[in-house]
Amino acid sequence: MEELSEEYKDKLVVYKVDTEVEMELSSIFGIRSIPSLLFIPREGRPMMQAGALSKAALKSIIEKELVKN
Repeated sequence: MEELSEEYKDKLVVYKVDTEVEMELSSIFGIRSIPSLLFIPREGRPMMQAGALSKAALKSIIEKELVKN
């Protein structure tokens, strides 16, 4: 995630949340497994992904869903 955050720094914001500290936030978003990723595009609906994804899969989602030209 750190690499992708740096690679897309002018196009994308990446937040990491400690679910043990932020229990209320975890509950609001229904996080039940770690890692969980929440993608929030500027337009369209947010998407939740439970479980780890490869860097290639993350880049594909970023390019297709989040960083539209």
